[in-house]
Amino acid sequence: MEAKDTSTKEKEKEYSKLIIPENMFKNLKSDYFIRKIFEYIHKKKSLETIRYNKNIQKRINININHYKEYSEKYSSIEIEIKPKENEYGRFINIKKKDEEYYHIYYNDNKTKQIKSTSLNKNHKVSKINIVIDYQIESFYQLFCDCECIESICFKKFYRKNITNMNGMFYGCSSLKEINLNNFNTNNVTDMSGMFSRCSSLKEINLNNFNTNNVTNMNGMFHECSSLKELNLNNFNTNNVINMSYMFSRCSSLKELNLNNFNTNNVTNMSYMFSGCSSLKEINLNNFNTNNVTDMSCMFHECSSLKELNLNNFNTNNVINMSYMFSKCSDELKLKLKSKFNKFKNEAFEDYEDYRF
Repeated sequence: MEAKDTSTKEKEKEYSKLIIPENMFKNLKSDYFIRKIFEYIHKKKSLETIRYNKNIQKRINININHYKEYSEKYSSIEIEIKPKENEYGRFINIKKKDEEYYHIYYNDNKTKQIKSTSLNKNHKVSKINIVIDYQIESFYQLFCDCECIESICFKKFYRKNITNMNGMFYGCSSLKEINLNNFNTNNVTDMSGMFSRCSSLKEINLNNFNTNNVTNMNGMFHECSSLKELNLNNFNTNNVINMSYMFSRCSSLKELNLNNFNTNNVTNMSYMFSGCSSLKEINLNNFNTNNVTDMSCMFHECSSLKELNLNNFNTNNVINMSYMFSKCSDELKLKLKSKFNKFKNEAFEDYEDYRF
C-alpha cells in the first residue's frame, strides 16, 4: 500500500475536526438529507471536508472516488456583479420561496447578508456577490430586465443540474462585460432568449459552452446590436429544433460562420437573420433544411448581403416563406429569383411594419 503524501495527511487532520450533528444522519438513504449535509459542510467553508473526513465518509456511506460528482451536484454557485454607478433597480430576480437559498453580499462584506435584490439611490454599492446554494434546476429569467448591471462574472459554477437558461440575461441593456469562463451548460436544454436585448455587449466568449443537449435557441442573441463578431465554432446544434430569431437585429454583425451548425432537426428558421443589416457574409453551405417548415422573414432587412449561396436549401416541407428576402438589396433578390425557382414570389415581397 502506498504511503500517503504529507499534504493529504495534513488535510485529513485539518478536516477531521468538523463534527456533523447526529440528527443530520437520519434517513440517509434520502438524497435530500445527503444534500443538506453537503450544504452544512460548505457553510463551514470546508467543501473538501467530505473528501478528507473519514468519519463523515463512513456515516453517509459514500465512495470517496465520487467526490467530484458530489461537488458538481451540491456545491454553491458564486456570481460577482458590478452595477452602474449611481444606478438603482433590480440586479437579480429571486422568487420569494427561494430567497433563503440566495446569499447576497455588498462590497465584499461577507459578514452580513443583504436580503434586498434591488438597489436604490441611497445605496453605495460597487460590487455585489451572490451565492446560490439551493439545488434549483432553472435559471429562467434570472437577470431578466436587470438594467442596472454593467458586469457579470461567474466565479464558481461546478454544478451540472441547471437545465433551463431561457431569458437568463434578457434585457440587460447596460451589460458591457460578461465572464462565462466557469459557466456550466452541460445539461441545459433551453437557451431561448438567453442574451436577448443585451444591446451594450460587444463580445461574448462562448468557447466553453456545451450545447449538446440544447433543443431551443429561439432569439438567443436577438437584438445584441453591439456585437461585431460571434464565434460559435464549438456549438453543437445536433438537437436544436427552434432557431427562429436567433440572430435577429444583430445589426453590427458583419460576418457569421456557421459551418459547424447541424440543422438536421430544425423546423423553425423564421426571422433567424432578420435585421442583420451589416451582415456582408454568411456561410450556410452546411445547412440542412429538410425538416424546416417556416422560413418567413429569414433574411428580412439583410440589406448589406450581396451574395447568398442557398444551393443546398431544401424547401420541400416549408409551409411559410413569406417576406423571406424582404428589404434585401435588389441586386441580391434578382440573383436569387433568377437562379432558384423554389423560392416563391411571396419570399421577395417587402413590408415595412414588423415586430419581434
